This record gives sequence, structure tokens and C-alpha cells, in this order.
Amino acid sequence: MPRADREGDGAPHSLIGPRRRWLAGAAGTVVLSLSPLQIARGASLVGVRIWPAVDYTRVTIEHDQPLKFTHFMVREVPPVRLVVDIEDMDLTPQLKELVARVDADDPYIALVRVGQNRPRVVRVVIELKEDIRPDVFSLTPVGPYLHRLVLDLRPLTPPDPLLALLREQQIRGHADSSKRDELALLREIQKAEEQRGATPARGKASERTVDRLLTIAIDPGHGGEDPGAVGRRGTLEKDVTLKIARRLERLIAAERGMRVMLTRDGDYFVPLRTRVDKARRVQADLFVSIHADAWIRPDVRGSSVFALSERGATSSAAALMARRENDADLIGGVNLGTKDAQLAQVLLDLSTTAQINDSLRLGNAVLRELERINPLHKPRVEQAGFAVLKAPDIPSILVETAFISNPDEERRLSDDRYQDKLARAMLNGIRRYFAKHPPAARNTLG
Repeated sequence: MPRADREGDGAPHSLIGPRRRWLAGAAGTVVLSLSPLQIARGASLVGVRIWPAVDYTRVTIEHDQPLKFTHFMVREVPPVRLVVDIEDMDLTPQLKELVARVDADDPYIALVRVGQNRPRVVRVVIELKEDIRPDVFSLTPVGPYLHRLVLDLRPLTPPDPLLALLREQQIRGHADSSKRDELALLREIQKAEEQRGATPARGKASERTVDRLLTIAIDPGHGGEDPGAVGRRGTLEKDVTLKIARRLERLIAAERGMRVMLTRDGDYFVPLRTRVDKARRVQADLFVSIHADAWIRPDVRGSSVFALSERGATSSAAALMARRENDADLIGGVNLGTKDAQLAQVLLDLSTTAQINDSLRLGNAVLRELERINPLHKPRVEQAGFAVLKAPDIPSILVETAFISNPDEERRLSDDRYQDKLARAMLNGIRRYFAKHPPAARNTLG
């Protein structure tokens, strides 16, 4: 079978049938052509996909009928293994070949073995590089997918986004000492004032003093099992948003007094609430979610910026976009049976009026910069109930850079120079916002 070239971080190993060829345009996706495999007296296998990432590795087995399964961990004798027994399935050479293909650089999977455990029961054994917390669940058909059996292999200690951010900051600090020198000077001034018992003067000037790095959370929309919108030429929203986010990340990292965190740095699925949690863990001052939506009519065009709404959407189009973006968890695949999922709505309903007001100011600043490089779909910041914007303490906006369903805008979104213009416009909007609305000072520096 031919193997496509592999690019990018966190790229999946995807082995799929003809009905999945829309994935072939995904950055870093490995695609092997496969006709549907008939499992004797059972389901037809549609595809097997593996999405490796630092956060976790996901294995997805897609089929046209529901499957019964059980799983357990084997830790007594190394290596640690995850064992999954799938009923109503007979082993085929194709299935064994497909599931056994694992990249050597997968963070968690060492190898996969597949065998006929007993009649019509296939056993999948995943040998692991370290102990993990398995999350094994099934998903009913949604969007472009049929039934899916999902194996999420999560580390016992989840990666800490704040620790990762501090390490990245330290690495960059060795190459460029400007931010470090700036903070050192601020610390000296603060220490001198504390020693002489001085208190800062009251008023606007003191309120606008910032004695720390400003943290920006950049959220590339969609990813992994969730491709987002798809252009007529096969361009995937998840690829475009990641490329623009990485450009914006580099620009922010080069700014004095700023640091940046990406909610995903590769092609893998991140639940909406996890994106919000990551931003809160690093105490982000701003949250910017990047998207490139589609519409029924191919002539619809222009950039838009959205903030959260407490009372409903400002237009029917905004409401529809919010519903579609909130469906990302269904398409990407979230285990709705976990306590975390049951608590998600409670945690996402804490947004405040102050947060929304600040988000509108941020959105307007970014919108004014975007209109310099692209026509606006709407001249004002729109509002709707986007789940990813519900951090109660972080001004948050969702930027629809352009309509990927418009052939002309799809072409521009795939252009490196245009991606750079979009990233610079967002940075200029962030600068404009901070110039008028600096964040409150915190007790600690750094």
C-alpha cells in the first residue's frame, strides 16, 4: 500500500477507506487507501486511525455497526499493556496489518498486537512506553463518521501547561535576554520600593502599571478526529487554524513583555472545556480562538469576530455558528459518561458581565485590524453562546479569519503570506487592546 509523506507535530497514522479520502488533505495525515473490510457475520471496518500527541494518544476504530467490547490493564509484568477484547469480530490479515502500524516516535505506544482470542472475539494488546490512564468508549454516528470505538491513552500525570510554558520561556530567555532583563529591572524597582516602605500613588497611572509578562492563549480550532470545515479544494479548517496560530505564536513570543501558549500544537483533538482549562491554568490574560468557517453559499466572504453572550446570539447566523462550533466535541469524540463531562456545563456557566465587556473591547480592537486586510462579514463584534469562550476570568474572542467555503478565500487562507497578514493583524489588535486596557497587576512577577 502506498504511504503518504508525513508532516507536522502530532500527526495521525490514518488507515482509511474511500469514504475517508477527504482526510487526505490534512497536514501530517498518513493515508492508506483501503476498501471496507467485511468482518465475518459482523460489522464492516471503515478505518483505523492513530493520533499521537504529548497530551495523549488516541486510537479510533471506525465501523458500520455497534461493537461490544471490554478492556483491562496488565501491570504485573512489564511492559504495561492495555488489552481490549472486541466481540462479533473475526481477525483478518488486513485488520492485523492496519492496527499494528505504529510510529516509533509515538509518546505512549510501543507496539500493537492483534489476535483471535476466541471465536468471533478479537483481542487488541497495546504495549505501552509508560503507565497510562485508559479511557475506552464508543461513539454513535455523527457528522462524517459511523460508529467509533475510541481508545484514549492518557498519562497518569497530565502535562502541566503552566510548567511547559515556563520551560519554553526559559529556553527562549537564553536566546533573547530582553524579557528577562525587563522583569529583573521591575523586580529591582519593586524591591527598592518595599524596602523604603513606599506605596504606589493611586490613580489611573498606577492602575495601568504591569509588572509581569502578559500571557496570551492561542486556540487553533478543531484538530484530530474533528477536521472542522472543508473547502472545495479539500483544505481543512484544522490545518489552516494551526498554521495561523503558529505564526501568531512566533510573533507574540518576539514581543517584549508577552508570552504565549497554544491549546494544541499538533493535529489532535482537544475538547472545548480542556481548551478553556489550559488557558486558566497558565493564568492567561487573553484567549483567542482561531477558525475559518464555511457557509452554504460559496459567495459568502469576510472576517468576523465573536464574543460570548449571556442572553442569546446577536443574529441567527451567529447562533448557527455557535451551534456548529460547540458540536466539535461530538465530532472530535468526548466520553460523555465521565464525571468531567458531566461537570463541564457547570464550569462553563460561570462567565461574568465584566469578562464579556472586556471580550467585546478585545474583539473590536482585533476587528479593526482585520478590516485592513480583508472585508468584514459583519462590521461589529457579534455574540453567541460559544462554549470555548466561557472562561469566567479571561477576555475571550473567536476569530473567523475567512470563509473556507468561498473558493477565493480558501485559496488565500492556504497562502503563507496571507496567513502571516492575519497573524499580524491579530497581534496588532492585541497590542491595541492592551494599550487601552492593561490587565491588573498581580502579586507575583513572571
